[in-house]
Amino acid sequence: MNLRTLRAFVEVVRQGGFSQAADVVSLTQSTVSKAVKTLEEELGAPLLNRLGHRNELTAAGEIAYRRALVLLAEHHDLVAEINDLRGLKRGVLRIGLPPVGCGVLFAAMFTTYRSRYPDIDIELTEHGSKTLRECLEAGEVDLAALLLPVDEGFDYQPVRHEPLMAVLPMGHSLAQYTRIDFTDLADSPFILFEAGFALNALIMAACERKGVTPRVTARSGQIDFIVDLVAAGLGVAFLPRMLAHKHQHAGIALIPLDEPHTDWHIALAWRASAHLPPAARAWLDLAKEMASPTQ
Repeated sequence: MNLRTLRAFVEVVRQGGFSQAADVVSLTQSTVSKAVKTLEEELGAPLLNRLGHRNELTAAGEIAYRRALVLLAEHHDLVAEINDLRGLKRGVLRIGLPPVGCGVLFAAMFTTYRSRYPDIDIELTEHGSKTLRECLEAGEVDLAALLLPVDEGFDYQPVRHEPLMAVLPMGHSLAQYTRIDFTDLADSPFILFEAGFALNALIMAACERKGVTPRVTARSGQIDFIVDLVAAGLGVAFLPRMLAHKHQHAGIALIPLDEPHTDWHIALAWRASAHLPPAARAWLDLAKEMASPTQ
């Protein structure tokens, strides 16, 4: 058993197939397939149920996947600590960001960070919250922007707190309201983000508390497209206030959402047991500095 084999197995699970995993780890599909087979032979148990083009973890596979994430993370921590001991002048900032809101929140930070630390390489990973959490657990990124609350085993530094706004077509019967809740919107179709986006969970949990079963008419990972669908009258959407204002135009109305426990709290998270390299610590310091009211 070696780290290369474990990484191939983890990516087959994460990407949903052998060909997709091969692209991520820069190996051939046959090499990835052989790596998984070798791991199964070493462990003496099948790890995947191959159902057509889909692969599902067996009970043994669940254990192997969880342990593989830990081993890969420990390997990264070992390398990072040794590099710090050597006093490397160059470093790498490995950060994971969600597609929603990262431009507004972090674009200026990247510019400032690059000007202060020109010799630091930046490896940026973009995923939804579920995959970002897995990347953190596996040590593939040092920091990730996640919605609070974060899972046990992660530490975090708050970045931004924004209430949600309902985004309605201008011709909607509620477009002139000053505040609305999910009861008001019970008969309106919803436009949500794609699966894996943490914002969806906030919205669905609040609907459940109100006894509302929303009818989802569309999903997208692109804010511009979601707003255009709203303006075309396809349904209503929900965005953090700063993003809603950034995308405001004449075809939509932005109404504050009067729902508890739906605020968008985003933070920079890292594994509590991880060794944070200097490049990551510098990013946390900069985030705290730029969030200061005096800036």
